[in-house]
Amino acid sequence: MSSDVDLHGVPLTMLWTLHNRASESKRAGGVLRDPDCERIYDSLAFDYERTFGAPDGTHAVRSKKFDDVLRPWLAAHPGGTVVELAAGLETQFQRCDDGLVRWLCVDVPEAIAVRERFLPATERCRYLPISALDLSWMDRVDPGRGVFVTAQGLFMYFQAEQVRALCTAVIERFPGVELMFDTIPPWFSRETVRGFQKTPHYQAPPMPWGIEGSKVPALVRGWSPHVTEVRMSGFAPSHGLLATTAPLFAAVPVLRDIPPAIAHVRTAAG
Repeated sequence: MSSDVDLHGVPLTMLWTLHNRASESKRAGGVLRDPDCERIYDSLAFDYERTFGAPDGTHAVRSKKFDDVLRPWLAAHPGGTVVELAAGLETQFQRCDDGLVRWLCVDVPEAIAVRERFLPATERCRYLPISALDLSWMDRVDPGRGVFVTAQGLFMYFQAEQVRALCTAVIERFPGVELMFDTIPPWFSRETVRGFQKTPHYQAPPMPWGIEGSKVPALVRGWSPHVTEVRMSGFAPSHGLLATTAPLFAAVPVLRDIPPAIAHVRTAAG
């Protein structure tokens, strides 16, 4: 572990996602351009490849998909509030800031401490060093111009009941809220619970919540009668064999639930 950072367990994964996003941003023809991510990546004295292996761009693809949904929402809700659960070193605010959005980054104290070193909080981008499961973060949200809640790389580390309780609380507290999160399939969840050795030098934390993407819409609709729409999409590495075969996985029903997925949930305004 580098002396530059002192992260362990789930918070350490913020450097895994940074590795994938920054490397993709630096790559010719990459799917994501993220100068702030590159700056942070280069500033940390950390051996990313030794720890996490060669980058594959997966997290850059995920971030772009989140950006592509969020930007139209921002245009339709000027001055609205985005709550970024498990913000880590994600730079979505820097990529998508329209000059009006109010942003709240929620993450555990050790993650926020690292974030503040490279991305200081501002009047419109505030930080709250608590777990996403501590629902007191909701008291910091002004719902007057709309609320969009994102959770990248978070829910899989929770138990299924914790995910349900958190999402239900969000939906009940903020009528008309939109919620976006990603999921992992059960086969990968089982791998992590048994002990997924990403490289000889890094074992990923257990990810107990796994679900087939095709089952998410019915599950989420069962959480609350206020859910009006659940849109699903898959994602894969940005390049290599898995990237080229991604359309096949999406097109063939028996393969559709093998990759991770992203859910975009819309709810009734009242």
